[in-house]
Amino acid sequence: MSSSRLPGKVLMPLADKPVLWHVVNRIRASKTISELVVATSTDQTDDAIEAWCQGAGVNCYRGSMDDVLDRYYQATKLYKADAVVRITADCPAVDPTVVDEVVQAYLAGEYEFYGLAGEFPDGLDCTVFASTALERAWREATLPSEREHVGPYIEKHPEIFKSGALKKFTGLSRHRWTLDEPRDYEFLKTVFSKLYRENAIFLTDELLTLLENEPELMQFNSNIVRNQGYLKSLIEDREQHVQP
Repeated sequence: MSSSRLPGKVLMPLADKPVLWHVVNRIRASKTISELVVATSTDQTDDAIEAWCQGAGVNCYRGSMDDVLDRYYQATKLYKADAVVRITADCPAVDPTVVDEVVQAYLAGEYEFYGLAGEFPDGLDCTVFASTALERAWREATLPSEREHVGPYIEKHPEIFKSGALKKFTGLSRHRWTLDEPRDYEFLKTVFSKLYRENAIFLTDELLTLLENEPELMQFNSNIVRNQGYLKSLIEDREQHVQP
């Protein structure tokens, strides 16, 4: 809830329902995920998230605000997960069929880390971690970027972790379907007003068709730098490195 660029974003309304409701509803449509947990922080601002989860019957774990790797690891231990699929709560257009493809490939290859890669729309992100990989990263990762973003330590050490990636899309990295700034919210409000239907989930192809027919919608949030939060953490890495 304390997002610096768009405070309260995960409970903002889309089609008369909170953003977080759409994320949860879409992940519940996955055929490969057995349990869903909202992992938020212990900060007072996130009391509203816990309250929403209680009202919606959703598991909620509260941990560190800044050390998200620790938050994931502790939630993994608490819920005795053998693997964890990471979905960020600011992606209300996440596609459960894409998530299932990623999970199935992870399982088929007996990987420790597997994720969607290549030129995909920002907002379809999903990665799978073996609990053993998370535990080792939790013990060994030290840089700010490795603690705040869960996956970087594992990604940087393919000699330790068996890693793979699904490159499903090409030429779609210009698309931005995540929620990080007010312009993103205007875009998503328009998209959901056109595509959202009760008791149905619109998928990637439907959204791409809409944008093909109405390309002007992409002007809402074009030219926003992708992965700004991670880039900020990399700057913090460098600052930590130069400290005497």
